Amino acid sequence: MKIQIKSSLNLALKTDCLVVAFKPAKKLGTQQSELNTATGGLINRLQDAEQFDASQSQITTALAPEGIGGKRLMLVGTGDDKKMNTEDIRSLFDGLAKAIKQAGLLDITFDLNALVAKSDMETVARHLVESLGDAQYQYIMQPKSVRGPKASKDLKLTLCCADRKQASAAKKGAGIGHAINSGKDLAKNLGNMPGNVCTPTYLANQAKKMGKSHGLKIKVLSEKDMSELGMGSLLSVSKGSREPAKLIVMEYKGAKNKKEAPHALVGKGLTFDAGGISLKPAGKMDEMKYDMCGAASVFGTLLAVAEMQLPINVIGVIPSSENLPDGIANKPGDVVTSMSGQTIEILNTDAEGRLILCDALTYTERFKPQTVIDIATLTGAVIVALGHQTAGVMGNDQGVVDDLLAAGNTSLDHAWQLPIKETYKKQLKSDYADLANIGGPTAGTITAACFLSYFTEKFRWAHLDIAGTAWGGAAGKKASGRAVPILTQYLIDRC
Repeated sequence: MKIQIKSSLNLALKTDCLVVAFKPAKKLGTQQSELNTATGGLINRLQDAEQFDASQSQITTALAPEGIGGKRLMLVGTGDDKKMNTEDIRSLFDGLAKAIKQAGLLDITFDLNALVAKSDMETVARHLVESLGDAQYQYIMQPKSVRGPKASKDLKLTLCCADRKQASAAKKGAGIGHAINSGKDLAKNLGNMPGNVCTPTYLANQAKKMGKSHGLKIKVLSEKDMSELGMGSLLSVSKGSREPAKLIVMEYKGAKNKKEAPHALVGKGLTFDAGGISLKPAGKMDEMKYDMCGAASVFGTLLAVAEMQLPINVIGVIPSSENLPDGIANKPGDVVTSMSGQTIEILNTDAEGRLILCDALTYTERFKPQTVIDIATLTGAVIVALGHQTAGVMGNDQGVVDDLLAAGNTSLDHAWQLPIKETYKKQLKSDYADLANIGGPTAGTITAACFLSYFTEKFRWAHLDIAGTAWGGAAGKKASGRAVPILTQYLIDRC
């Protein structure tokens, strides 16, 4: 997407479509009056014919008459409310972006001052760019198919502002939106890839490429390296697969003080999860290629952070493996020893995400992080509790949890806090090890977080369960790119 910011509107500007926001009013504003005059009273005629009354999210399109440079004119209503919340603005833009996509428009000029008056230019510019990015996203099949979709042409967006001050805010908002779109696109691409392409080795190679393109320091630990570190929990999951596990470490150092303690993101990277010996049902098992969406969101967030050049240090740690049944795969009742020294009784081999995350969290201690957030498609229970709209968040530090919740509200990538209490931890009691890897049929999302909490006592930590938000729901059978927005906003807020 190519973005231009202008401090005024030139009605003669050549463009595929001129999009103008209108609020309901008996008398047109100065700029809208100029547009009405230039188009020979078109706005008045549309109003008189009751084809456009500027109600919220109403969209009316007309072939542009002589007098303006656009081939089409698209009018967007802002409604009667004096203020619009961010949810309403995003909903309006989602509808607008869909109309633009359906019309095949590639060069669009926007005058959204009537909408800015109900919010602010930074918010408007950011969510306009994000909505357009979501609508324009297209997965190019891997391996490439003769009949698959071809890459679409870049969208050109020109945003016209009232003055230079507004243009500066628009530039900031559009920059954030563009970076988040880049991160979401990467996360979607990785999530949508088939499991035979997107393997742990593939993720490691993608990290190396991103290191070269965006100046990140990359380290990839092999199974031998992990064995020497005592990561018996992580390695127990990969035993059933012929694909070797990888622990991928990505470092972004943007702070002035390169030694400043980083913020760490730990993403579950199960590139395919068949459940192991506790085999999943066949129906929808193909969707288990999405079990690495936590890792994908870490990739996407680091890309967004690097594009914005945020003045902050960030560490991405990605434990990556497959979980398949095999003669040497984990069996229910097996006991493994984690890197922390704690032993774990594996009662269900399909509760494998926490087994790879716990060793990654212990490994993350060496960076002495300010905060740690792990992101995982961890439990189906979170979908029962919160649906596909909202992620579950839990942690050992209320400040970190509150900051994540605030970032979710700003970015519209919402999360909801669930409790971690000793009464739930009792469900993880084992007769044969320090911990069991499941806590029974109730409170599955909470007991999964409780399990992870035993490996996070040395830092401030929060856990995001994105099993409901990473794919499915409104996204259909596709990756959504979440939790890139909430994580990116969290890091923006830390700057």
